[in-house]
Parts: sequence; structure tokens; C-alpha cells
Amino acid sequence: MFVMPPAAGAKAPGRSALLPDPAKVAALLRGTPFDSEVSAIADQILEHRFPLLGLTIDTGPAIDWRRDYLHGISTGTPYFRRSPYLDFARAGDHKVVWELNRHQHLVLLAQAFLLTGGRAYLDEAFAQLDGWLAANPFMRGINWASALEVAFRALSWTWLWHLVGSEMPAALRARFLTELYRHGRFLELNLSVYFSPNTHLLGEAVALHALGVLFPTLPRAARWAKTGGRIVEEQIERQVRADGSHFEQSAYYHVYALDFFLLYHLLGNPPAAYHERVERMAEYLDALIGTSGTLPLIGDDDGGRLFHPYGERVRFGQATMATCAVLFDRPDWLRDPADLHSQAAWWLGPKALQEHRRESKPRSSRLFGDAGTAVMTSGDVELVIKAGPFGEGSGGHSHSDVLSLTARLAGRDILIDPGTFTYIANPVERNNFRGSAAHNTLRIDGRDQAIPAGPFRWNEKPAVAVREWTSSAEQDFLDATCTYAGFVHRRRVLFAKPALVIVLDSVDGPAGEHSLEQFWHLGGLADAVRFSFSAPARTVDSWRSLALCSKVPAPVLSVSVRKTLPAHMAMVLDLSDRPVSTPLEIRTENGAVVIGRAPWSAADPLIDPLIDDPLIEWTRRSFRDA
Repeated sequence: MFVMPPAAGAKAPGRSALLPDPAKVAALLRGTPFDSEVSAIADQILEHRFPLLGLTIDTGPAIDWRRDYLHGISTGTPYFRRSPYLDFARAGDHKVVWELNRHQHLVLLAQAFLLTGGRAYLDEAFAQLDGWLAANPFMRGINWASALEVAFRALSWTWLWHLVGSEMPAALRARFLTELYRHGRFLELNLSVYFSPNTHLLGEAVALHALGVLFPTLPRAARWAKTGGRIVEEQIERQVRADGSHFEQSAYYHVYALDFFLLYHLLGNPPAAYHERVERMAEYLDALIGTSGTLPLIGDDDGGRLFHPYGERVRFGQATMATCAVLFDRPDWLRDPADLHSQAAWWLGPKALQEHRRESKPRSSRLFGDAGTAVMTSGDVELVIKAGPFGEGSGGHSHSDVLSLTARLAGRDILIDPGTFTYIANPVERNNFRGSAAHNTLRIDGRDQAIPAGPFRWNEKPAVAVREWTSSAEQDFLDATCTYAGFVHRRRVLFAKPALVIVLDSVDGPAGEHSLEQFWHLGGLADAVRFSFSAPARTVDSWRSLALCSKVPAPVLSVSVRKTLPAHMAMVLDLSDRPVSTPLEIRTENGAVVIGRAPWSAADPLIDPLIDDPLIEWTRRSFRDA
């Protein structure tokens, strides 16, 4: 690929009016918790201790930019297409390498300089940039192997230029602009149109467009802006479904994609239809994170973020929703004014920090039909049920989690999704964390709902359907099925508001006895007393990953039976102040499946006296075999 650098002596682009004045933003944020957070992280970076994903990487005085510091593996500088970045034995974990090379920490150093005036932060940022340019020749080595990583780095450099470009030494500035142009040219010719045409293509197009509009004097800038903008506007129609959900069926990637679309929304001039679809994405995210602001980690979590990738990953959605609250004039989406500090302020300027009226609207239950995501809510109870299919294409970022649910009570995790932990470093752990046993669903004969085929592919994906959804002030009800390998797993979930969750699993399929296992992953073992089951449960030690490359112990309640089909299993979760936990029985009466507490009482067959007779009768009808 031939590259023509900017002409010698060309005027350096100035800070774009499309982005707010960073000095004014910094002045308003001084003395806030965000200021303290940025300064603390920046001080770590001065010592070459980098908080990345779920790790802190200590590089020592000299940074080896192509080294996986977690596993101690470095690579050379072959032509980028010959870089073995997917071969863990030769290249290590490319996610660990790439996260450092996204250079988002350089943006943080620039922010620290603006907030504190500390020149050491700026000197460190420029020294690291200079060292990276020397160690990573154009198109050579692992840091050129992914166009998306080139895009992330280009966006970080764009922010670095916007924040402190006027402070950059002249000699470095000339090299920087040349290399930034090369990043744009690389993106133009290596867009992921055929390989990973999902968030990869989206991120690359957003970066290409940003380079075009923010650096208009660079050669080909107008073409970059046009090409990038066209692709982004095409991708919002392709990747975002009518209900606002992202087609990869990953909650974390939904946040990731929404931020990309938001940045383009600010820098471009998209049509009204684009605006409406971004707003629907925000509505979907708002429902997922609920009043607690906690993201259920449905599907893959790669640990990345478009801007300010620091703090709790499950809280990243709050900053995105705060940006949307200002952009779309939806004050009910702002959970805490402090959520505006990490992103909205820097993207939208001082206006984002003006006093916003905060509205407290009652939240309602909702089914997002395209995603198959049911959100059930009442007061401080929030349930999210994944009753939709695997993601688009190979389902590479999906987990075997169909019909799984998460539960929160007053912002506290009761039932969790354990997360992702790894992509390629440990194939066994990769499959463990994305398998059915790692989710609050049912496993049949020890197999997942689809067949894993490498780290980013599933074969024989199941057929998934929502049979019924109803919602009222008294109760929500979901009836859905997952069909695979000749089996039909039907799950019916009744939320008897305000605090009782009843789950009935029914399985039909081939003749003979089959092993059925329910798994219930807990936020804490103390909440085990809230559960009742139709068969004995045992506590199993497992893991939870709140960020890629890290995990902590987490308890699981496992219920196993061996039965001929059709067969039924039940669970009741009591989220009240005084939970009741007793064994359950399941009986079939007059064509209906009825759940009762053991020992069975014909007079009080279903969860009585916790719920009244009309609900019992309604539940009988809802759980009827058909």
C-alpha cells in the first residue's frame, strides 16, 4: 500500500469547533471525584503501572509495546498480515497487548494535565507517543493486525491532539500528523467489510469519518469523511434492530456500539431516522441497567470502551445514558449528575454540566421483541430474561444462555451472569464461561444449546421463540422455548409483584431417561435462603468475571434430576423482606402443571398464603400444558 504523507510545511490542523473547549470543561471538573480519579490513575501511569481490563500491568521503565505482559510473550515486526495474533502460543493474548496500544491512557494523561497543570503528565504522554512511533513501523507487527485497533488508536490520538495538541513539540507534531494520516489511509484500505463486519466495521468507519472532519487539511480527508459517514449510517440500519437492540446479542457490545453511534451523531449530520434509532438504542440500554445502573453481562464482555475505559465495567452504561440524557433531553435517563463527568462533559461541553432537572418516573416492564429480552420490574426488584436467539452470523459474541435470567434487589445482585473472563488465552475457560452451565438456565444431557466451534463461532444454534408475554400492575408473565438437538426446553416465568418469581422449566424430546440440570448463579451465598426448588439443590463453587482477564469465586445452586420426558422442574425466588424457602412439588392436574410447596396440600396447592387465590387460578392457566 503506497502512502503519501502530508506535504512538507503544511499547516497543522487546529482544534475543531465540532468539539468543546477542553480548558473550559477541565475548569468545571476541578475538585470533583472525577478529577481525583483521573489524577490517581495518571500517577499510576507515570510509574508505568497501567490499569487495563481487570489487570494492572507493570511494564517497568521501558515499554515493550508488542508484549503480552500477563503471559510474558513478545512479538516482532513482521508485515501485519503475517502477525500470528490469534496464535496464543506465539503472540500471547492479543487483547492484553491491544488494550495498552489503544493509547486511551494518553488521553487520560492529557486530561490530568488540564485538570491539575502537572507538566509531568504531558511529558509522559509525549514521551510514550514518541517511543511508540519508533517501535511500531507502519504496517508492521501485531499493533497493525486489526483495523479496529488502528481505529481506536487514531481516535485516542485525535483526542490527544484536541486536548493538548498546542503543547506538542514541533518535531513530534510533524511525525504525529504523518502517522495519523497513515492511520487514516490504513483504515480506508482495510475496512472490515468481509471479516468482522460488526462493531469492527462500525468503529473503523467512525474513526475514518472523525479523521476526515476533524483534520480537514489532511490529504483525502473529504473522502474519509464521506466514506466513513456512509458506512456508519448503513450500519445503524443493519446492526440495530427496530426495538433498539444491537444484533450481536451482547449487553456490553450494545454499550460499545451505542457510544460509537453517539460520537458519529455529534461529528456528522445524520438524518432523522438515524437520530431515532440511536434514541431507541438508549431506551433499550436504559431498561437493561434499570434504576441501579448495573449492566447485566449478557453475552461477551471484551472489557473495552470507546472513551475513558476506567472504573467498574458494569457501570459503563451510566455514562453512556448520561450522554444520551443531555443529547436527547431525557433527564429521566440521568441517574447521577456525576455520571456526566467521564464522557458527556468532554463530548458536549460545559452545557452538559449545567443543572439538569432529574425526573423520577415509575419504571415499567417491557419485552423487546427483536432481542427477545424481557425486563420485569416492580419497585426495587429488576429481572432481565434472555429469551432471544444467539447473535447474528456465527454468534461469535453470544453465550449459551437462552432463557437465562438475572435478578437485582435494591441495586444488589441476586442472580448474576458470570461474564466472559477470556477470549483466546484459555480455550477451556472460554467455553466454561460461555456455556449453559455458566448461566441461569437449564442444561440437557450435559450439552450446551449450541456447539462451540473456536472462540468466536457457534454451530447448530438453537431455535428460540416467545410464545406469550403479558404485563400488568400485578404480574408479568413470559413463556418462551429453546429448541435444539431434538429437545424443546420451555421456560415459563411468572413475576408476582412485588417480590415473588416463579420459574417452571418443561423439557420434551427423545424417549428414554435424560439428565436435566438447573443452574442458579448467586451474587452472594447469603441469598440462597430465598430459593425453593422441586428437587434437592447443592452448592457448587464457581467463578465470576467482572472484567476480562480477572475472576473471583462465586457460588452456584445446582439442581439435577434424571427423568423420562416430558419432565418438569420448578424454582421459586422470594425477594421479600422475609423470604420463605421450602421444597416444591410439581403435579399435573386436569391438563395443568401445578406447583405447590411440600408436603403437598390439595387445599393450598400453589405458593399459598404468599399470593391470593385469583393469582393462583391465573397461574394455573398460564402454566397449562399446550
